[in-house]
Amino acid sequence: MALTDILTTTVSTKGQVILPKAVRDNLGWGAGAKLVVEETDGTVTLRRAPLFPQTDMNKVFGQLKSPVGTLSLEEMDAGVAEEARRHACD
Repeated sequence: MALTDILTTTVSTKGQVILPKAVRDNLGWGAGAKLVVEETDGTVTLRRAPLFPQTDMNKVFGQLKSPVGTLSLEEMDAGVAEEARRHACD
């Protein structure tokens, strides 16, 4: 499908719209694909819905507990350096 090709479709009596196969194939949208519909100034945009809802980081921070308690940045850097040295010897 060339960029200059004009594709059209029709709204059914049930409000359904069939996307042309070339568009579905190009975007990898198969049966059951979840799409977000956005309407702005008389234009409709479809995009693939995210797999997971957006995360509010304030609800996530502090959820995972460290078995050794809170570490300083220096302690974390030392741990990363030790693991890097250990894997470099493998």
